[in-house]
Amino acid sequence: MPSDAELVDAWRAGDSDAGAELFERHYDAVARFFHNKVGAPAGNDLIQRTFLACLEGFARYRGEASFRTYLFSIAYNLLCKHFEAQRRSRIDLMTTSVHDLRSTPSEVLAARSEQRLVLAALRRLPIEYQALLELHYWEQMTAAEAALALAIPLGTAKTRLRRARQLLEEQLAALADSPALLTSTQSDLESWARELRDRLLPQARQES
Repeated sequence: MPSDAELVDAWRAGDSDAGAELFERHYDAVARFFHNKVGAPAGNDLIQRTFLACLEGFARYRGEASFRTYLFSIAYNLLCKHFEAQRRSRIDLMTTSVHDLRSTPSEVLAARSEQRLVLAALRRLPIEYQALLELHYWEQMTAAEAALALAIPLGTAKTRLRRARQLLEEQLAALADSPALLTSTQSDLESWARELRDRLLPQARQES
């Protein structure tokens, strides 16, 4: 299987099939990113706009970051513009959550109480912190990759990732309906988060 970099080179050389393969390879990740924040139909529109912006701006992409990171940088920028258009004003991404904005993310058929708790807690984090954690837990991005995707310095990304974990723990404690549920969730938080990733995937495909 060709790497992203090889597909990028082929696409740049005029192979449109390589571009289509790149889009298909990363579609699910982009869909998951939007559907846990805005849901459908707005999420579907943002997915399309992300790939359109990628296509239109591809000539300016010089490979400074991985193609995946480049794609998420477009997605995050469009997400922020979407929320600001809804509010008709700038929003503070460090203090405002999806829950605060009364956004309606996709429903997720979480099988376990721990998964539902993690999902609710994520949606109550400030948007930038939510995005950082999802890129980390769901897309296995490094701090350096997430920094490029969100257009923040690496040191800032590392600091905010630590803070995001702290805020997530606080939200879990506030939302858990029993000490046993909280303990179970905290004891294997990364596994619960990864399993949520898998449950968001078919839902995102279904709604798109």
